[in-house]
Amino acid sequence: MKKLLIIGASILQLPAIKKAKELGYYVIVADFNPQAIGIQYADEYHNVSTIDEVGITKLAEEVRPDGIMTLATDMPMRALAVATNKLGLPGISYDTAVKSTDKGEMIKAFEANHVAHPWYYIVEDESAFKAILKNITYPCVMKPTDNAGNRGVCYIASEKELLQEYAYSRENSRCGHVIIEEYMEGEEVSVEIIVYHGEVHILSVTDKMTLGKPYFVEIGHAEPSQKSAEDVAAIKDLATQAVRAVGIDNSPAHVEIMLTKDGPKMVELGSRMGGGCITTHLVPLSTGIDMIKNVMDISMNMTPDLNPKFSKGSALRHIVGLEGTIEHIAGLEEARNVPGVCEVTMLKHEGDEVHYFQNGSDRIGYVIAQGSDTAEAIATCEKAIKMIKITTKE
Repeated sequence: MKKLLIIGASILQLPAIKKAKELGYYVIVADFNPQAIGIQYADEYHNVSTIDEVGITKLAEEVRPDGIMTLATDMPMRALAVATNKLGLPGISYDTAVKSTDKGEMIKAFEANHVAHPWYYIVEDESAFKAILKNITYPCVMKPTDNAGNRGVCYIASEKELLQEYAYSRENSRCGHVIIEEYMEGEEVSVEIIVYHGEVHILSVTDKMTLGKPYFVEIGHAEPSQKSAEDVAAIKDLATQAVRAVGIDNSPAHVEIMLTKDGPKMVELGSRMGGGCITTHLVPLSTGIDMIKNVMDISMNMTPDLNPKFSKGSALRHIVGLEGTIEHIAGLEEARNVPGVCEVTMLKHEGDEVHYFQNGSDRIGYVIAQGSDTAEAIATCEKAIKMIKITTKE
């Protein structure tokens, strides 16, 4: 029986753990949290942090897996790169892992390879912050160089706001570095990619819905993109350039792009599958491509099947915008019974506090749907959400 080491056992890794068991693999998981939800589905658990490069590599040398992978989270990528390179397994280089998890190194790679990107300043400490104040034009965006889930990201309209919000962005950075960059007006998309032996395979372009400024939290996705054919072609071209700029050659990639009046520009990318159910749910629902299995196949040195099986629409919409303590939730079964609805999941429950909101952890729940096209899938999500009644108290 082949062994697969999955770095992480949180809810984000659960689809991979379940898929690996379904495929008959012996599944080993590593996570610092002994209560992580995925542990109960695995064959073997080790208490190692997903960002412990030495610990994950030592574990890999001990258990000798046939493949190593992680899903939808950035920080394990460095440990994965060290471990796969040490054992001679398929993966990415450590240099690529750094460039795809540190927004400062990433945007420098874009610049060096002439990939369209916003203007930027990387700020490593308070003295550097003060030194660049006179160069900033407004509005702009500030964010940590090494975090995810919109933590520490904020829209800045003036120098006064920049001074006020600097501490917020910096405290959300593991290394204390932030990046200040051009605020790009436009529509955001993501591009879901698998790179196999250096060849870039674009599986889907996903339209994203966010709350916009000041925190830009994503509240919905839909695919295939409803943008014009010309815009989609330009988006795909830029995504391919960006993936090559950071050196991704045997890995999935999730590329975020802003379509501006001057054309598409890079936001950022990850050398892993996209989160928010985009690659685990929406890509299979819109294309028939099992992206998780393909990533496992690559990690096991097997040839992935990247051919679309059909062309449909898929969408996800989050339940957001409430404040207080949840008293009662009704209508979930009615929502699940709407034709086309594939999943209704609550992230918050009766008795939980909810906030209107600054980052992804403030989402209340979500609905996923499939339709004959993108518009139908979106309409189905919205119909289902209207059936869910949530009451709160202050």
